[in-house]
Amino acid sequence: MSSNIFTIVSSADCTTAKRKENYITMKKHSYLKHAAAAAMAASMIVSLVACGQKQEAETSAPAAEKTEAKSEGESGGTAAPAEFSYPMAEGETLQYWLQPTTTVTANFASLGDTPFAKGLMENTGINVEFLQPPQGQDKEQFSLIIADGDLPDIMEYNWISDYPGGPEKAIRDGVIVPLNDIMDQYCPNLKAYLAENPDIDRACKTDDGNYYCFPFVRGDETLLNTIGLMLRSDWLEELNLEVPETIDEWHTVLTVFKEEKGCTAPYTFEYTNNQYLGANPFVAAFDTNYSFYIGSDDKVHFGAAEEGYKNYLETMSQWYFEGLLDADIATMKSDQVSAKITNGTAGASLGQAGSRMGTWLAAAQQTNPDYNLKAAPQPSTEKGKKAEFGHVEVPYSGRSSAAITTSCEDIERAARLLDWAYSDEGHMYYNFGAEGVTYTMESGDPIYTDEILNNPNGWPVGQAMSAYIRGNYNGPFVQDKRYVTQYYTMEPQKETPNIWGAASSNGAAHVMPPITPTSDESKEFSTIMNQINTYRDEMTLKFIFGDTDISEFGEYVANMEKMGLERALEIQNAAYERYKTR
Repeated sequence: MSSNIFTIVSSADCTTAKRKENYITMKKHSYLKHAAAAAMAASMIVSLVACGQKQEAETSAPAAEKTEAKSEGESGGTAAPAEFSYPMAEGETLQYWLQPTTTVTANFASLGDTPFAKGLMENTGINVEFLQPPQGQDKEQFSLIIADGDLPDIMEYNWISDYPGGPEKAIRDGVIVPLNDIMDQYCPNLKAYLAENPDIDRACKTDDGNYYCFPFVRGDETLLNTIGLMLRSDWLEELNLEVPETIDEWHTVLTVFKEEKGCTAPYTFEYTNNQYLGANPFVAAFDTNYSFYIGSDDKVHFGAAEEGYKNYLETMSQWYFEGLLDADIATMKSDQVSAKITNGTAGASLGQAGSRMGTWLAAAQQTNPDYNLKAAPQPSTEKGKKAEFGHVEVPYSGRSSAAITTSCEDIERAARLLDWAYSDEGHMYYNFGAEGVTYTMESGDPIYTDEILNNPNGWPVGQAMSAYIRGNYNGPFVQDKRYVTQYYTMEPQKETPNIWGAASSNGAAHVMPPITPTSDESKEFSTIMNQINTYRDEMTLKFIFGDTDISEFGEYVANMEKMGLERALEIQNAAYERYKTR
């Protein structure tokens, strides 16, 4: 394995006996080869050709069960279309590594145990062994796998933000394979989709022009506003309070929650979830960002070094000392937040409309029928003025992208498995499941059955969905907006896209696209930002908790500049300019 790969593990504590035991357990029954890493990169093109020899796809399955793939000619290619139909002929089992959502692990030991996975294998004719890390240990186990060199065939990961140097570096390190030729041969559905969606096409290839993944795509604007603030609307009504719209109004509401309802943690959220840190609406209220963003000058900026971030820290520190911010905020995880927001310890939080709001409503209303939550808009600092910033997802962010590794011995089988999700049949299956079981067609639209909406096992809708589909969480497919209109079964949930989506004046314009540094820049950038991000996170809590006075904010910024912030911004801006010309 390349020495560059070993650097991935240097910043993480991945050497404990327990973690190694988990990793060893995950690798049971492994059949993957142990080739020398130095030879991997040099022989990659040759091996792709060798591995990519097309298998005969004739099967004995009834014709009605087969799905005809779109030809290469239909997706814009010039080569003669090859005949192919699902399911594939029998072959070796593929190993597929990913981190399942908690809505899966609530009821299943592995994604492979779900009806979704079993149906996927039946439809494609491809056997899959799903491997997964313990919840929350995906980055640590990923590092172990890369360092070990014994790679699963497919790995689902954020190759842009979580692999040092990004996808081009992962290709050059001999970890994953470029997909250009593979897509031409085996992926007519993805190829056709990218041809029809040039913005997505640009986003899921590198500056060198290498396609590297099968992307997760939010297929409609409705799906770009799924995280936001929510608070106890039954308390608002009881206390004659309006939904807060400004920072001052939030201060008032949280104070009343504390004094009148006895909250010991009026506002809490899952601080240990990086996605929530990046989506923090209270940072956006001060017209800045936790990390990099696109400014009005069309340049990349680093929000945590700006005056707006200082104002955010001052506000949070005030709330902390007044008992409005959860004193345990630094360590709060999902189950702890759930407990506090449903038992009255907290009155407001941050999260998804489905897996958070819906789950909390269902759980709390079992014992308290009056319990209710309501979405709150992106706050601003002035009444009647929308904040410039706000959390908006990009259609493709890099999250949950599936890549084929250099250890894969059957490239075609891996590519066909992943490409099926972008076919018409695969799209319906990933988003709605099996017709007649989890949905029926009514007036041209898929409508979930009681297997989803009133699950006989008593599972909440989110858990029932996760057993049969991947539409309600991320993965390598195109998400369909028609799932969310049914996923949100409660009125408070149904309001969230409009409330959260209309809250900021220009949020989408400031979101970073999935840019990547060059391989030469990546090591430098990773070194700089690992240090800066660690320092930012440490100092953020110190400022909030009063361990460091806010008067030292200037010194904090100066220290980040000494760590190389300006150089990091140079690299990001160069990458952004290249991205715009892809």
